[in-house]
Amino acid sequence: MKHYEVEILDAKTKDKLCFLDKVRSHSSSSHIFSFLFVSDPQWYPARQSIRLDPKGKSLKDEDVLQHLPVGTTATFYFRDLGAQISWVTVFLTEYTGPLVIYLLFYFRVPFIYPPKYDFTTSKHWVVHLACMCHSFHYVKRLLETLFVHRFSHGTMPLRNIFKCSIFEYAFYGEQQIRIALIIFLFCQIGNFSIHIALRNLRPPGSKTRKIPYPTKNPFTWIFLLVSCPNYTYELGSWLGFTLMTQCLPVAFFTLVGFIQMTVWAKGKHRSYLKEFRDYPPLRSPILPFIL
Repeated sequence: MKHYEVEILDAKTKDKLCFLDKVRSHSSSSHIFSFLFVSDPQWYPARQSIRLDPKGKSLKDEDVLQHLPVGTTATFYFRDLGAQISWVTVFLTEYTGPLVIYLLFYFRVPFIYPPKYDFTTSKHWVVHLACMCHSFHYVKRLLETLFVHRFSHGTMPLRNIFKCSIFEYAFYGEQQIRIALIIFLFCQIGNFSIHIALRNLRPPGSKTRKIPYPTKNPFTWIFLLVSCPNYTYELGSWLGFTLMTQCLPVAFFTLVGFIQMTVWAKGKHRSYLKEFRDYPPLRSPILPFIL
């Protein structure tokens, strides 16, 4: 069996961090992560980035040594990704905050409103309806995080949790209200349907990536036109919520959310086009035929 000598250098200083002798040819990047962790326990695998070039892309966990463009003496460059936190923890933090903050204002707890309004309720039924819709949205998100989502990466840098959470934390005629409620509920069901469809693409414990296609569920048929329909439905939900409340801060929240989701959708769309040569050319990132 062929063996390799593996040298790991710091990508910034070029200092030698580790030298591995007699590494088997079928060893993957994840094995090299483990070897480096044994050599220096402060670099646990989740915070390691190993690459062939100091400024190149990180190797995937499943990349096998014998399939890489290296000789029998392989040189890899290490970058520290920083302290890591699980995606489940990120999402639970991101969604719990807006849920709790909104309810604090809804129940008019002391120190937020003048004393005469402590724990009083509004006489307008749309206020209660908006609270139910808002709470439903974030409770759904929390349950999806726990029981639906499967992540291709187990962790993300701890510093990014502040960037992810600030968007969620920072903003807070009767016929029109009914129409808005229908839009909101329709899009919530659509968003949940897309999350289930994406979950079913990835078997448990796998990091497999596939092209998402419509299923028998009509809410997934939007995959024919959009790469990230979960964001499309998310936008629809917040537009319905804005129409329901007729509140300027909510409208601003929706606008900022749309801008951020567009950035995410475009990135995902580019990734699909790069990874899959047969990716459907008709799809747009978030809005059919527009964006």
